[in-house]
Amino acid sequence: MEVYPIKTEADYKRGLSDIEKLWGAKESTKEGEKLDILLTLVDAYEEKYYPIDPPAPVDALKFRMEQMNLTRKDPEPFIGKRGRVSEILNHKRNLTLNMIKKLHANLHIHLESLIWKPALKA
Repeated sequence: MEVYPIKTEADYKRGLSDIEKLWGAKESTKEGEKLDILLTLVDAYEEKYYPIDPPAPVDALKFRMEQMNLTRKDPEPFIGKRGRVSEILNHKRNLTLNMIKKLHANLHIHLESLIWKPALKA
């Protein structure tokens, strides 16, 4: 199996197929090196042609709350009283800069996830 550039959709599909065949190859072997190279090439192709947007701020907050087994009461010190937390979690109010800073500092949510705004569709 040869290593080749991933420039087209056909190359991409071939790369995925070859990765599947090489999956589980041991590191520092010829097959392991090919797998590593193909993974890198396929990843670069996916970044360019199949980008994944970061989560919306509220989705990032909800995910972090789930990870940490937090209730709706737990983010109150960073967002405000129960009503304000509810407004934020139900997309009725946007996070303020102060809330974003507190959520980042205390819940360790990436800033990029808290300030991201989806592009408007034309």
